[in-house]
Amino acid sequence: MSEPTLKIRKAAGALGAEISGVDLSKELSDETIAAIRAAFVEHQVVFFRDQALSPERQVAFGRRFGPLNIHPYVSGMAGHPEVMEIVKEPEDRLNFGGGWHSDMSFLEHPSIGSILYGVEIPEWGGDTLFASQAAAYEALTPGMQATLEGLNAVHTASREYSSRGASAQKRKSMSVVEAEGAVGEFIHPVVKVHPETGRKALYVNPAFTVRFEGWSKRESRPLLEFLFDHCRYEAFTCRFSWAKGSVAMWDNRSVWHFALNDYPGQRRHMRRVTVDEVPAEARAAAE
Repeated sequence: MSEPTLKIRKAAGALGAEISGVDLSKELSDETIAAIRAAFVEHQVVFFRDQALSPERQVAFGRRFGPLNIHPYVSGMAGHPEVMEIVKEPEDRLNFGGGWHSDMSFLEHPSIGSILYGVEIPEWGGDTLFASQAAAYEALTPGMQATLEGLNAVHTASREYSSRGASAQKRKSMSVVEAEGAVGEFIHPVVKVHPETGRKALYVNPAFTVRFEGWSKRESRPLLEFLFDHCRYEAFTCRFSWAKGSVAMWDNRSVWHFALNDYPGQRRHMRRVTVDEVPAEARAAAE
C-alpha cells in the first residue's frame, strides 16, 4: 500500500494549517504519523476535513501521539473513558470551553495536545478560535520577556470546576462534577520552552492560573490581567469553521483556544481525546 501524500496549507500567519490527503480512520504508518506530528509541532494547530472517526478510531489515532488523559471532572463516554463528549443541547445556555484557555494545565504533568472531532455541527456559529502563545511571547519587549522568564505560576482546577465555575455548570448531556476540597495546586514556568522545537511560549491560563509563585493574588492580578489581554491579540490568532467530520488537533503547550457560544437553540456535539505529557523520568526509564 502506498503512503498517503499529505498536503499542508497554512491557515493564518501566526498559527494553523489544514492537512489533506489522509484518512485518519485507517491504520497509519509510522512515517505518516511522524509527518502529522511535524506539522502539528510547526503550526501549533492542524485541521482535517471529511473524516469519519468512530470513538475507537479516534482513540487509536490519539494514542499514536502518547497516552490519553481521563478527565478528573468530566465523565468520559461509556466504554471509552478517554473520550470526552462535549455537547451543547438547544436548551443549554452555556457551552463547554467558552472562554480562552489551554487544556489541563491544572495537572502536575499537563497535556501535550487535544484532538477534537465534529460529530454534529450547528447550521451556523460554533467556530473555535486559537491563539499562539509563542507569537504572544515573541511580541513582548526584551525587558518583559526577561522578567517573565524568572517567574513561575500557580495553576489549579479549584476555581473553574467549583460550583461557580463555568466548566462545572450543569448541561443536559454532560456529566461534570465539582472540584471539592483540596484539588491541588501545581507550579509551571510562565515561559515554557517547547521540548520539540525549543521555541518559547507564554504558559499562563485564564481558566486555571491564579497567581505567581511567591506572590499574593492581589499582587499577581495586574500582571496576569495584562498577559491575559495581550495573549489573545488578534494577530496571534486563527479561526476554524467546523463541519461534520472535521478534526482539530492543537498543542496545549503553546496554544489557547475559545469555543464560541453563538448558536442559540442549536445542538453541537464534539468528541475530544487529550494526549498526556509523559514525565521526563518515565521517558528516561523507558529508554
